Amino acid sequence: MRVLASIDEAIAAVGQEMGVSQWTVVDQDRVDTFAETTGDDQWIHVDVERATRESDFGAPIAHGFLTLSMIPALSRENYRVENAKMGINYGLNKVRFLAPVVVGKRVRLRSVLVDAVKVDDATVDLTFRQTIEIDAGQKPAAVADVIARMVF
Repeated sequence: MRVLASIDEAIAAVGQEMGVSQWTVVDQDRVDTFAETTGDDQWIHVDVERATRESDFGAPIAHGFLTLSMIPALSRENYRVENAKMGINYGLNKVRFLAPVVVGKRVRLRSVLVDAVKVDDATVDLTFRQTIEIDAGQKPAAVADVIARMVF
């Protein structure tokens, strides 16, 4: 796990990998809960029998946005920012869903700090390239450039 304790440390770390999380199973319960929460109950996600029978994947797949929503929790294993008074989600520059996550597969997060822009003497925008990898997958499930605004 990488620790960033100041704006200067963050700027110096641009281009470096922050860490790789442990593998996490994406199970049907997680998918069903996400579907219920978001109202996205398309059969490809929640109807196990139909997805097994009719989909090209042979099983249900996780929502792309579920995969994306796992980034904050998984990133806690990769890095932390110390000494900041506050950190907020400032947005996303780019998101791509490159491969489906079949229910029952394991995913992990690889985090790289790709930019650090000083806003003022106490504030920095950190852009992390967050790559959700699928165990034994040829492509990542998702790649997102996530911006965190940190106030020291």
